[in-house]
Amino acid sequence: MQYEIICNIKGSRKITVLDSHLETLEQYSLLSDLLDSNGIVDDSTLDKLRLNLRSLLDHTNGEPSLISLAHDVIFHTNMKALGLHQLILLFIDWQKEKLNAQQ
Repeated sequence: MQYEIICNIKGSRKITVLDSHLETLEQYSLLSDLLDSNGIVDDSTLDKLRLNLRSLLDHTNGEPSLISLAHDVIFHTNMKALGLHQLILLFIDWQKEKLNAQQ
């Protein structure tokens, strides 16, 4: 399935997110412990995710699913803090839908 997240307040910048991207986020727990105790998503949160992803890419010798996630979503030119916030919300909804489908 294909989803779209909005990356700026005007809604003019969007990124397409695929199920495979969400599965990769889940497989590597990339969103776990990403947020500080304040729960605010800002540019430093995005930088932290990018650093974690770069490290994983180095240690997995360029796993294709990670490369796809990095290229298509996380390092996309439109990705900003608002886009990351939307990605996190999408991921939570996706996990809930997946859990409901299993029951």
